[in-house]
Amino acid sequence: MTFSPQFLDEIRTRVPLSDIVGRRVKLTKRGKEHLGLCPFHNEKTPSFTVNDDKAFYHCFGCQAHGSAFDFVMNTEGLSFPEAVERLAGQAGLTVPASTPAAAEAARKQATLYDVMEKAAGWFQAQLLTTSGTAARQYLEGRGLDKATIETFRLGLAPQSRGALKDALLARGVSEEQMLATGLLIKPEDGRATYDRYRHRIIFPIDDTRGRVIAFGGRALGDAKAKYINSPETVLFHKGSVLFGLSTARAAIREQGNALVAEGYMDVIALHAAGFTNAVAPLGTALTEDQMGLLWRLAPEPVLCLDGDAAGQRAALAAAERALPLLRPGHSLRFAELPRGEDPDSLIQKHGPSAMTEVLERALHLDELLWRKERGARRVDSPERQAGLRARLEALVRQITDQDIRDAYQRLFKARFDAEFRTEFRPQFRPEVGPRREREGGRAGAWSGPAAMAARPSAELLRSALTQRSGEAASREAFLAGVIVNHPELMERVSEAFAQLTFQDTALDRLRSAILKVFGEVEGLDTGALKNHLKRQGFGEFVDRLAKGAGSMVPIMRGEAPLEEIERIWRDALALHGRPILHSEIKSAWSDFNDDSSDAARDRVRNLQEELGGAEGVTTRGNLLKPTPSV
Repeated sequence: MTFSPQFLDEIRTRVPLSDIVGRRVKLTKRGKEHLGLCPFHNEKTPSFTVNDDKAFYHCFGCQAHGSAFDFVMNTEGLSFPEAVERLAGQAGLTVPASTPAAAEAARKQATLYDVMEKAAGWFQAQLLTTSGTAARQYLEGRGLDKATIETFRLGLAPQSRGALKDALLARGVSEEQMLATGLLIKPEDGRATYDRYRHRIIFPIDDTRGRVIAFGGRALGDAKAKYINSPETVLFHKGSVLFGLSTARAAIREQGNALVAEGYMDVIALHAAGFTNAVAPLGTALTEDQMGLLWRLAPEPVLCLDGDAAGQRAALAAAERALPLLRPGHSLRFAELPRGEDPDSLIQKHGPSAMTEVLERALHLDELLWRKERGARRVDSPERQAGLRARLEALVRQITDQDIRDAYQRLFKARFDAEFRTEFRPQFRPEVGPRREREGGRAGAWSGPAAMAARPSAELLRSALTQRSGEAASREAFLAGVIVNHPELMERVSEAFAQLTFQDTALDRLRSAILKVFGEVEGLDTGALKNHLKRQGFGEFVDRLAKGAGSMVPIMRGEAPLEEIERIWRDALALHGRPILHSEIKSAWSDFNDDSSDAARDRVRNLQEELGGAEGVTTRGNLLKPTPSV
């Protein structure tokens, strides 16, 4: 039984060698390779290496060496066809029938790679001719240097109906082969075939082995379609391919992270700016196959889509599509670009540092889903709140992994309860005299007029948080430090804490780490929380933060009731949120002016009500003009 090279390559791509070997050998990641004890001879010191990029294993002790198929054959005693069938099943592939017709089809497919390589070389050559002057000037104007243009093998399709066709015919390529690869279009009325790409900049699209399998083309004139791709062919299935992956693969493995942009120019601009781990889908939302490709290289790829409505829809589509595929340690994150910007335009206007800041603020999958459902419609009645809860539960049910599903359930419940909890809480009433002395305990320490007078007022808190260098930084440190000192507070303020955005990137990373710990572990006390955070590399930073929060408002060092701690924390949150809310209200008004929909109106109203809560002003029912920043 014979198998086409393309089918064997597909198995290698879909099932990393380290996954196959890891079922029998305990492997440890060492740089670009994995290391373990050799399964083919007895050894005490690991000398068995697995290289996913090169798709082979090697033992420096017994010299065992081979591919995934060799490993399965040697460890399970299978023949080569049996090993292929075993691995094809793990990859979710059906083994094709072995017939003379199938063998001939495989031979023809192999020659089509040569056709695409010849076409790519011809397009590249056209860019360097005098007719490519305008295209070169366009690329240079987009900030691309010669090295970047060569790395991505950019080319030019001249403004001619048959220039490529004539060139390839002269090189021995048949018209049938050009049609099979999508290079030509055949009119239905029987007229002569003609070039698919005309007067366009050409972007070669590679498979994971770097072979050209398709092309994208950007119009240089006023064509109806700004971008076009090759049609589906025997070589090219766009839902299974990521533009730039063969170029970015090494950087993704080295950095342990992948950046997913929206289009060709975004990927190329990101690479040129130093973000060499960038790739892009091909005009569609990220598919299941594309997520699988990414997760084999990086555990949490970051989607960085355009800051417009289409980009947001693509992000949400990818988020929901990912839910059934989630497994421990593998998820997605989402970087939110400023409105109207894409990675290319952001880098051109503000430089790579602006892109770095966007990536550092990337949302976790659960945060994106919560924001989407929370902001989708009003939740100002018990019935609407129940609707939100039902929508969240429907999302959770899509998760197939039980542990992850349970974690999402706990996290969404905590956020929902924190925002919409309505059970009655009795007011604090000071106790005096003999009863306090008889009962003792924490309540007595907070009773009586003296204790009441000792409580920090909003004015005292404001003073503590403003009479320091760096007002915003002080507030941010206080908001995070109180959570470290009083983890039990998270049950009450988790939603507010999750929606915070800190200007200090280190604090914002700590905030994300705190949320992750609470999403995975229940019943944390201060010591346990600190230990979890220290294991994640925050070290002395956490201790300094906790100490600083206590020193800023001395009452926080005592045994205050949780209600009192919450009140102080929320006072600080209100101070912190005012400038942000003013900015968001301005943005919401701008959206409302562009799109006077009920959703846009509700967003303005909800933000103004939130601002009113922060400033002690009632705005319910009214739409106020945006207020100046403070």
